[in-house]
Amino acid sequence: MSVATCTICKRRKAFFFRPYSREKLCKRCFIESVEEKVRATIARYQMLEFDDRIAVAVSGGKDSVSLLHILAKMEQNYPKASLVAITVDEGIRRYRDEALKIATENCKKLDIEHHTASFKELYGYTLDEIIKHLKRGKDKLTPCAYCGVLRRKALNVVARDVKADKLATAHTLDDEAQTILLNILHGAPLRIARVKPLTDKAHPKLVQRIKPFCEIPEKETTLYAYAQKITFQDILCPYASEALRNDIRLFLQGMEEKHAGITFTIFKSIAKIRPAIAKIAKKEELNECSECGEPTTGRICKACQMLQQLGTR
Repeated sequence: MSVATCTICKRRKAFFFRPYSREKLCKRCFIESVEEKVRATIARYQMLEFDDRIAVAVSGGKDSVSLLHILAKMEQNYPKASLVAITVDEGIRRYRDEALKIATENCKKLDIEHHTASFKELYGYTLDEIIKHLKRGKDKLTPCAYCGVLRRKALNVVARDVKADKLATAHTLDDEAQTILLNILHGAPLRIARVKPLTDKAHPKLVQRIKPFCEIPEKETTLYAYAQKITFQDILCPYASEALRNDIRLFLQGMEEKHAGITFTIFKSIAKIRPAIAKIAKKEELNECSECGEPTTGRICKACQMLQQLGTR
């Protein structure tokens, strides 16, 4: 039985088969293809300027740590650009402790400035404490709903504090497709207008977000980390299984196994109709929260509303 050779270099032994493109790639060509995809995505969506200060959200997981390594490699060609890493400590016992250690080690290895922010310092509660409050009450929101809102606010606060021009998150193609379906299943299809690779400049206090991995499948970011021998946390958050997103993740994985490339199809289909959705969606004016001063569409931001509800229990 003959050993398959790389589709690109035609010399080395194949290391990975890409079902949606039918390519067989050796380790070197696979690594280079992922890095090139990131460069192409950044260029296609005009995510960065040559002198941007980029804050990278680094959780310690495979996607965020891989993104940090790739952006650090790219930064070498842009001396006026600068990188800084931000890690949010939600306060999940044992799980987040390991992730913080891994994030710190990777930043030291790459000589990247690293900042951390904790839920406890910012909000007065750890996520574990919030979950205990939820169990005592009748709140139907999942731990992920609270965590998502509070993490987004924390990342924006710290990114602004470190004077970042852009905040890079490691949302993969899978994450983007999941979010699209989540918005539909939650009855909020017009929100899809905001789910895009580069967010709009909506408010002076809101740091623009970029998603350099938005066209790369999660399987490939994972394999990239293994191929590059990057240290990352390989256990899931203990609260993840309670979220609807987890069900959608499993559904999409099954569909992708049967119909290679379907996740790309969802992403590209939405990209085509997003301008039409944006025209229908009412453009919401951003104010500043009367409690914390962060940008919000209402009088009080969602994070402050959640914290106020916790305080009444």
